[in-house]
Amino acid sequence: MSLLDRRTVLKAGSAAAVVGLTGCGDSKDNAGGATSPTPTTSAEPSSTAPTTAAPSSTAAPTTTTPSSSPSSNPNTSAPTLTSTAPNWNSFARSLTGKLYLSSTSGYAAAHQLFNPRWDSVRPTAVVKAANPADVQKAINFARNNKLALVPKSGGHSYVGASTIANGMQLDVGAIRGMSYSNGILTVGAGARLYDVHAFLDRYGRSLPTGTCPTVGVAGLTLGGGMGIHTRTYGLTCDRVVSMGVFTADGKSHNVSATVDPDLFWALRGGGGGNLGVVTSFRFATIPATKLGFFRLTWPESQAAAVVRGWQKFAQTAPTTSWGNLHIDAQSNGTLSIHVLGISTTGNANAAAAQLESFVGAKASARSITVKSHMEAVKYLGGGTTSPRQGFLAGSDVLKGAMDAATITALLGAVKAAARAKTPASAILDPLGGQASKQPAGGASWPWRSALGVVQWYSSAQGTTAKTFITNGHRAVRAASAGAYVNYLEAGRAVSSYYGGSAAKLQAAKKKYDPSNFFHTPYTFA
Repeated sequence: MSLLDRRTVLKAGSAAAVVGLTGCGDSKDNAGGATSPTPTTSAEPSSTAPTTAAPSSTAAPTTTTPSSSPSSNPNTSAPTLTSTAPNWNSFARSLTGKLYLSSTSGYAAAHQLFNPRWDSVRPTAVVKAANPADVQKAINFARNNKLALVPKSGGHSYVGASTIANGMQLDVGAIRGMSYSNGILTVGAGARLYDVHAFLDRYGRSLPTGTCPTVGVAGLTLGGGMGIHTRTYGLTCDRVVSMGVFTADGKSHNVSATVDPDLFWALRGGGGGNLGVVTSFRFATIPATKLGFFRLTWPESQAAAVVRGWQKFAQTAPTTSWGNLHIDAQSNGTLSIHVLGISTTGNANAAAAQLESFVGAKASARSITVKSHMEAVKYLGGGTTSPRQGFLAGSDVLKGAMDAATITALLGAVKAAARAKTPASAILDPLGGQASKQPAGGASWPWRSALGVVQWYSSAQGTTAKTFITNGHRAVRAASAGAYVNYLEAGRAVSSYYGGSAAKLQAAKKKYDPSNFFHTPYTFA
């Protein structure tokens, strides 16, 4: 199976642990995938927060303020201007976790994200929070010293939204403790998806998530969270019962459908980094059952028929069936066409046969398997971890079935990449089913009526990858309703990620962050 085949649910996300933006986390063979953040296939502060990992050394770093270096990262704030220099020594001593400045040993590794393309971005400081109290102190310190702050969970943001030049990166990765009781998972915002699934497997439970094992639960959830269970159980954000969050004023909130319901609504799908920093979640879990898998491959000559058939499958298949379509550019100039799918009933044969009937042609290659919960997690994620990898990606939300001209244009965009020998893929994930319904308490994720999401993905660097993504957007423009906030890309209008939720999200922003403390080029203020 190819790399992309194992990213069935990469969404994600995202990266940031805050109420904001995330990155590789949902559905890349969309599995969140094997070895990269490809599209697959996303506080209770203090005493209520889950147990955290042992804190690192509290030794105070040097007081030398690091010089800033230029960066192409869009999250670049103006140089800090305060009447007095920040007292880094005092701040470091106040933390249970650790503060890194550019002169601190370990700084180079501390500020890295999943995608190496952001390694050149150098935050003024990196705070490795050991507990929610550290998060609160970091927010207050950054606000009082006029430092821009961005949160980081898994660090998979497609646009590097969880790092910043001339500002503070707040890493909640160590806040990853978990507990389970009566169907509810309580988890720290720094937990990674593989660890969450492995923990829940002990209790015969699971969550609908992306598949990339190193994606942070926070970024994935805050942006929505698509994956193989989306049609059966809804998005990751739909399973949230409550969240612990610190807002820009440093105050803690335990939000739910009945406490700060507008903030709860906004955090369920509005993206990370906009409204606050989440430190813990409580999720309503789902059964960890065996899954039936199918993988169907067709020749390039059947590509248009496969897209039409996949669209019908997305519209009419039972909610227990899911399948994402991969259109991959091959180095020999041809296209690879296949669907990786599952059945939550375990009967993959029936789901595969239905898709073939919609395509109107039997697959040229066909495999059917049954996997346990953890076998499926490892299969879709390509193992238990994922190495850092460079890539460029974007997305379009399909408001309905594409017509013949749009399908031809979509295939043409990938074909052009194949002829140019650009490694590229269009990965189509279905929505519908439970994802089309608003959860109790509501959620800001705006694409309930959409057919699915196209993720444009390339591991190439530079203009060739950008050209492919631009061509992809142009190809499906007539069918596009907007884009998925966990697949952020530079240069796209912020409003395209929030659809009909934009006005209400802006109202929440004015209420909970009136001074726009949490701000990036992707903020919906």
